[in-house]
Amino acid sequence: MLSWIVTTSLRFRYLVVGLAAVLMIYGITQIGQMPVDVFPEFAPPKVEIQTSSLGLSAVEVEELVTVPLEQALNGVPGLDVMRSKSVPDLSDIVLLFKPGTDEIHARQLVQERLLTATPSLPSWAKPPAMIQPMSSTSRIMKIGISSKEHNLMDLSMVAYWKIRARLLRIPGVANVPIWGERPKMFQVQVDPQRMRAHNVSLNEVMDVTSGAVNAGILPFTDGSLIGSGGFIDTPNQRFSVQHSRLSIGEPEALGKIAINNRIKSDGTAVTLSDVADVVWGHGPLAGDAVINGGPGLMLVVQKLPWANTLEVTLRVEAALDEMRPGLPGYNIDTTIFRPATFIEMSIRNLNESLLIGGLLVVVVLLFFLYEWRVALISASIIPLSLMVSLLVLSWRGATINVMTLAGFAIAIGAVVDDAIVDVENIIRRLRQLRKEGSTKSTATIVADASVEVRGAIVYASLIEVAALLPVFFLEGLSGAFFRPLAQAYVLAVLASTLVALTVTPALSLMLLEQAPVERRFSPVIPWLHKGHEAMLRPTVARPRRA
Repeated sequence: MLSWIVTTSLRFRYLVVGLAAVLMIYGITQIGQMPVDVFPEFAPPKVEIQTSSLGLSAVEVEELVTVPLEQALNGVPGLDVMRSKSVPDLSDIVLLFKPGTDEIHARQLVQERLLTATPSLPSWAKPPAMIQPMSSTSRIMKIGISSKEHNLMDLSMVAYWKIRARLLRIPGVANVPIWGERPKMFQVQVDPQRMRAHNVSLNEVMDVTSGAVNAGILPFTDGSLIGSGGFIDTPNQRFSVQHSRLSIGEPEALGKIAINNRIKSDGTAVTLSDVADVVWGHGPLAGDAVINGGPGLMLVVQKLPWANTLEVTLRVEAALDEMRPGLPGYNIDTTIFRPATFIEMSIRNLNESLLIGGLLVVVVLLFFLYEWRVALISASIIPLSLMVSLLVLSWRGATINVMTLAGFAIAIGAVVDDAIVDVENIIRRLRQLRKEGSTKSTATIVADASVEVRGAIVYASLIEVAALLPVFFLEGLSGAFFRPLAQAYVLAVLASTLVALTVTPALSLMLLEQAPVERRFSPVIPWLHKGHEAMLRPTVARPRRA
């Protein structure tokens, strides 16, 4: 089998070398489009469900919301582990599915179960909401926003309605939570003494306020019901009746709203401003952000599991650059946390290392073998083997990450060995048989020399691959991390073997057919031979001691 592969490659050597060149050119255009990340996707498919239940304690959330949802979600196909957490006002349930489960399909199954469970929840609990699917290393950027001209409430409004809304339109972005957010809202800060003086209750203030702004503070108030006020049928058509409400955009306007039919001693209506201070404010904070030593907001950009970290990061930065001219006085810092910087540095360092390593390989080959043809063949085979491995990973939809690069780094030894051993044996056999006056053709000598060493090396390569097979059966976090490493190593070794069986003999025949028979020894070789012989003498003389 090996002999047939080598012989066929020699027969169609120009086609083999041409295809190798086309493969290299195609690979250079394709590799740049591969997704790049820091780590492989190591978390199992996950679906997270959060249910807001304002006013409930942790025990009530557990009994009234979390447990009914858990019972409804038990038995979802592919479910591996279910975890839940109940805290005041919030129920959080995390569903971990078995590796290989289609996350989108799992979310659909969970949503169907939630639809059946929602009617049984308390009326004051909001409908359960599924959190967006996110990568295991979901945070790809932290953006700091600060200003010396605008307060934090203004920052929050701009961050939420403009910056966050723009970033969510970028493909690959799953969510953009804001730390330290202070959303601007009306606050009616009631004064008990002023309320007592005008004989106004707290429920009246809440009812009037919610009705004025069409926002129900309590579900049973009129403000929680927004819609048309019925309809009127005419002979021609039906007209909807809608209530025309005041446009309230400032606290002063809200403070002028009358409270039911209450009248003051001067005959004027009692308004909200008579019993409370109506001001701009924000809700209670659940955390804060410090940006460059001062107050500010932090936007955390989270990506989808299948998104390319480097590509999404560049798109986010481009979107922010487009918005900067329209945000005077706002300082936007994208360098607080940026994993893409590590990826860019790694790729740059890898390119430099490969270039330096390639030059060193050529120098070493020239120095030891003293033959530019051999150095050229070996220097061509090494990048070709790695390119074939990367193309296979690209076709499989794999991601370039730290573990993948580690696998290639470990495999470099085997790749270099495959690139040198065959060529060195071929040129040695050519010179030996030509000196002896052999009538064999150059193609036959090249084929015999390749098969002579390649058989043992193929078995050695298969042993190396077999030694890594247990890694592919690892489960959990270890398996998720080390499978890409093993996969890259195995592909590099197999690709190197394939290239050594096809391209190496073809290039050797094309370049060495007219090579001179005389061998020029490197000046370092005799010195190495003497040193090696001096080390071997005592070992051979006393083998048992060795």
